[in-house]
Amino acid sequence: MKSISAILIFCFITSIAGCGTIIHPERKGQINGRLDSSIVLLDAIGLLFFFVPGVIAFAVDFSNGTIYLPGGRRASLSHEELDAISSTGKIDMQALDSIVQKQAGSSVLPNGEDLQAIHLSSVDQLPRELVANR
Repeated sequence: MKSISAILIFCFITSIAGCGTIIHPERKGQINGRLDSSIVLLDAIGLLFFFVPGVIAFAVDFSNGTIYLPGGRRASLSHEELDAISSTGKIDMQALDSIVQKQAGSSVLPNGEDLQAIHLSSVDQLPRELVANR
């Protein structure tokens, strides 16, 4: 009798909340985005062992939006904007500031004295350089 009760309680708990809803409640309300592979994996494990609670976990996470990674915003420059910024090989701070102002809505660059450009051979060097040049 205890084992049946434990199974029913487990099924009930997994049916009212998916893994993403429990782990990332701050993500509720997201409409779409890239899927969070860890949440998909946890929901799939539930689906593998207990079919009905697994399906319910997927349904809850999709309906709440907690299965999606948080949205981010990326911006990239066009070739014309890149040429305007560094046509001479040096960064034109006024051109850069005007492009940032146009895309961000306000000027976010300092006066230029505090800026330093560093050539990186790979993206993997970025965290190390950020820490070293604080």
